[in-house]
Amino acid sequence: MIKILTLVILVDAYIYTSDAAQTLRFANYYGNHMVLQMAPKRAHVWGYATTIGDTVNVILNGSNVINATVTQGSESTGVWSALLPPQHSGGHVTLEIKSRDGYVKLVDVMFGDVWVCSGQSNMAFPMNHVLNQSYELGLASHFHNIRFMAVKTSRSNTTLSEPAIFSTWQMPTSSDVGTQHFSAVCLLYAMNIAPHINRPIGLVETAYGGTMIEAWSSPDAINICGLHARKGAVVNPIELWNAMLFPLLKMTIYGVIWYQGESNSGYYADYMCQFPAMINDWREKFHAASHQQTSKLFPFGFVQLAAYKNQTLRVAMPDLRWSQTAGYGYVPNPILQNVFMAVAMDLPDYASPYGSIHPRDKMDVGERLALAGRAVAYGESNIDFQGPIPSKFTLNSDHTLTIEFDHGNSPIEVRQNRGFEVCCSHSSNGTCNFRQYQYTNITSHDQTSVTIDTSVCHGNSNHVTSVKYAWEMSPCEFKKCAIYGRDNDLPASGFKSSLPRAVI
Repeated sequence: MIKILTLVILVDAYIYTSDAAQTLRFANYYGNHMVLQMAPKRAHVWGYATTIGDTVNVILNGSNVINATVTQGSESTGVWSALLPPQHSGGHVTLEIKSRDGYVKLVDVMFGDVWVCSGQSNMAFPMNHVLNQSYELGLASHFHNIRFMAVKTSRSNTTLSEPAIFSTWQMPTSSDVGTQHFSAVCLLYAMNIAPHINRPIGLVETAYGGTMIEAWSSPDAINICGLHARKGAVVNPIELWNAMLFPLLKMTIYGVIWYQGESNSGYYADYMCQFPAMINDWREKFHAASHQQTSKLFPFGFVQLAAYKNQTLRVAMPDLRWSQTAGYGYVPNPILQNVFMAVAMDLPDYASPYGSIHPRDKMDVGERLALAGRAVAYGESNIDFQGPIPSKFTLNSDHTLTIEFDHGNSPIEVRQNRGFEVCCSHSSNGTCNFRQYQYTNITSHDQTSVTIDTSVCHGNSNHVTSVKYAWEMSPCEFKKCAIYGRDNDLPASGFKSSLPRAVI
């Protein structure tokens, strides 16, 4: 009998030596071409082995940088874990592990910033569905320092140690199916931010269409806000947390971007609590599972919900957008710290063949999100990354209301005179439901403020108690909302505000 003692095998994920008892391996989301988090953080790597108490040598570019001990895991197998020494940006390095159980070698490993991209279908919306897809895919192929992988959609009633993998680490190429099917928002965000940060970027897509925030929330996060019955939920609470997020917690990451909320628009009041609770919980758990390497206040970016149907609907979707900002209308703010967003309500795509809930213009979304990320996530100074923010409301004696933006410091551009509503109440301290709001127009404007007509409030309902802007599911045609920053072309987000007591 011929006995083969050792066989060297080359596969896309690993180079490893094996006999029948080969058991040493990395966790399944580590592989060739991956990006690990760069200095000053230490990248956390881990995996499995058989021999409890054995030593695993972790070797970087031929040098033994750290040793790990195999301990008993929770799944009747051994587990090893190690923090690599801090590494400067760059790469094309080899990462090897060696023990009595075997030997594994990863090649073309980079060190840079790792971003997790999560949410529902607009985050999962692929590159081959965007407008001008051939051009965008061709452009993506030039970004050799961007690497990405995707988690397969799955659910679980219990937490999993490893996720199901849809596609392993790779570089973007125009003709590759992996690139064509990868998250457009995620990749376009990286493509827009890469030229400004001069380091590799690793992207991990973990998204599932049609899902609510409850499915992505841990039991701890859900307990903060309470669990409410939801009709028609695609996935049950915590099932995606268990299967698609919890298994990633041990990774050292730089930040997260998020595109979700359409499925929660009917429950916008709950989202006001749920969104901050989930962000804080993710931060805490990524920090703990990575041995304190992922920042406890890592940057979190999100896309404020885009326009949907070409209808006048004044509840749900605009309320959810407000809840996404924790009731401030902008981020970062005292509740959502180190958080940034891209406004997308002015980017409707009613003719999208994938449904108007899935607009194809993800390029503007990626560009706006990257601009905000440069300022908030990377601390780049002198970046005008927000649309106009209302700073002062003045009721005038001539039946008008003047709204100042950005304390008069930044010029605005007015693209149409519609988009505002005022609440006409029976008393100066009366509350308003959406039926009491009356549409009104801009009557004049200057470089930093607009004046709107309030004469629509008359008779017994002559108290103007509050104002709303862009408070509709689809407030305007493409890039034709009323208020934009003159110098940055960014739209003001929808807002609402109570007004000083006055009788008009």
